[in-house]
Amino acid sequence: MNKIITIGREFGSGGREFGRRLAEELQIEYYDKEIVTEIAKHTSLSEEYVQQVVECKPHPLYPITIGQSMVFMENYANQQIQSVYQAQCEILHELAEKSDCVIVGRCADYILRDYHPCRIFVYADLSSRIRRCMERSAENEKLTEKEMKQKILAVDKNRAKYYEYYTGGKWGDKANYDLCINTSGLNIKKAVPVIAKMFR
Repeated sequence: MNKIITIGREFGSGGREFGRRLAEELQIEYYDKEIVTEIAKHTSLSEEYVQQVVECKPHPLYPITIGQSMVFMENYANQQIQSVYQAQCEILHELAEKSDCVIVGRCADYILRDYHPCRIFVYADLSSRIRRCMERSAENEKLTEKEMKQKILAVDKNRAKYYEYYTGGKWGDKANYDLCINTSGLNIKKAVPVIAKMFR
């Protein structure tokens, strides 16, 4: 069975960087946004729509209408949402069968539970996450510290809802993970080689 490492992460904690560097250190495959692209291909839905679905609990916005059209739109939206999750499951299983890898997000720890992955959760205190996000935010997204805090909390809330909706577990609960890493004040680049020794 291949070595599978799944990374759950709070927004702004550096979980994506940690996963990428860990994969590089171990010289294994790394999957993150590529999964969204593959889901879009499998479902013929846009990447933007798929990204919206996988970042929050399904809650389709229905048109202001009544009667049969309301029921039809609800059923259609739910079918699309379920098709995204089904494609996500299929793709993750394919990746797990293919080779050793690090997979970021997408309920991979739960979906691939039969593969007994090493489940890592990366977190940090809110002030550290705000600072990291402020430093890395694009020029066209210069948010105030207050706005960044609101964004971080909103993203985390949506991730938690999505995870709990499909897994029945609590996102971020240490009982669901094998290793929890606090990146507050941590130099991820220097820490990864040390942590990678666990997997060799």
